[in-house]
Amino acid sequence: MKRVLFVTSEVYPVIKTGGLADVSASLPEALSRQDCDIQIMLPGYPAALEAARTAGSRRKARLSIGQYHVTLWRTRLPGTAVSLWLVDCPALFDRPGNPYQNEEGQDWWDNAHRYQLFCRVAAMMASGQLGLGWTPDIVHCNDWQSALVPVFLDHLPNRPGTVFTIHNLAYQGLFSQETFRAMGLPDSLWRFDRLEFHDQLSFIKGGLVYADRITTVSPTYALEIQTPEFGYGLDGLLRYRSDRLSGILNGIDTRIWNPSDDRYLDFHYGPDSLSNKSQCKARLQQQLGLEVNGAPLFGSIGRLVEQKGIDWLLAVIPPLLEKGCQFAILGSGEPRYTDPLRALARDHPEQVSLTVGYDEPLAHRITAGADMFLMPSRFEPCGLNQMFSLRYGTIPVVHAVGGLKDTVVDPGQAAGSRATGFCFERPNEDAFLHAIDRALEYYSNRKQWRHLQRNGMAGDYSWKYRAREYLALYQSILTEQ
Repeated sequence: MKRVLFVTSEVYPVIKTGGLADVSASLPEALSRQDCDIQIMLPGYPAALEAARTAGSRRKARLSIGQYHVTLWRTRLPGTAVSLWLVDCPALFDRPGNPYQNEEGQDWWDNAHRYQLFCRVAAMMASGQLGLGWTPDIVHCNDWQSALVPVFLDHLPNRPGTVFTIHNLAYQGLFSQETFRAMGLPDSLWRFDRLEFHDQLSFIKGGLVYADRITTVSPTYALEIQTPEFGYGLDGLLRYRSDRLSGILNGIDTRIWNPSDDRYLDFHYGPDSLSNKSQCKARLQQQLGLEVNGAPLFGSIGRLVEQKGIDWLLAVIPPLLEKGCQFAILGSGEPRYTDPLRALARDHPEQVSLTVGYDEPLAHRITAGADMFLMPSRFEPCGLNQMFSLRYGTIPVVHAVGGLKDTVVDPGQAAGSRATGFCFERPNEDAFLHAIDRALEYYSNRKQWRHLQRNGMAGDYSWKYRAREYLALYQSILTEQ
């Protein structure tokens, strides 16, 4: 049985800002069902410690690192048998706001120090320095917040193998040279082929340079990040390490996301009982104050930021409103997007609903009640919402990038036989609107629409096979050691 320490900065349902939290819960749980002893390490945020106290936690170690005092707690990830370790350092993690920013949306000034300490504790545990009686064969790190773990493990004898997963290359953990000095890292790391990046400290380069294997969350994104367009200045390094880089598509938790018994829905349905999906739509329209009618209802859930193509969404809403279409939008983000969306919702209350923030029950209801789901992302490493939508018979309209390209099949690609949604290639609002118009043509033909829905609902979006790919990756590292 392989022993794996899964190091992450967020995990659902304990703490969540995005898809990383979903993956950090569902992938370890899937691996645990496939004869893998996997344990998760997470910073001791207030919400995490409160959840641990509720579930029952045990103090396993106390230590000091520099000026910081750390307590290591062990509990269980809620709803699973997976062990969860919490790095409790009140001076660094006992704060309001989300994990990375204060209540005003500004990055914590000492994020570099916070996540360096987190990485050091993970490396100490992984190398057996804490005397806990359990050491991993593999340490699996995720995004920049845990990217220094492979650096700290690199020169240790009999170290575990290391995997680093890029969930979004746009977030790199960049800090000043002064911060690098203040962190006390060795001068030998301040080199272009190590942690220095255009005269800045780059956390993410720790994983890209030092990990035994690099993965990202879809095959197409693994290719895209090796190009200047999507590589954020790291494409050369990723091409250099391309023999160690692979793309493994994310899965979803099909127990939570299941239209046949979703606890947040008043009506349940499946591919052979789609009439109840219409009931979900009517109930959603009632809840959001939209007119209850047969108009096409578009759903959108996610961060309201440039990456997600919200400017393209804003451009297509007015002409679609003229056609009688409706919109159910859930998300939070930048005022330059939330303000005009609020104005549209105010001016067209029976056609546009905007809910700012995140609401898990509403996310499920939009996914079930919408006819189509819009994801015009400029780039999308994997994306989960399009897979949720496919499973719920809600037809996605997506920009053909990253995981969206890997999971949505356009009728033009498959002559309709395997089609599940609509894709646009050109990165602009006109191409997006044209894809929506094609979707509306299909929507007007009930037989064609039902065929698309059933194709999407027949797909396997679970972690079952993806988890096996990770197990094979872990084994390849151990075989080489």
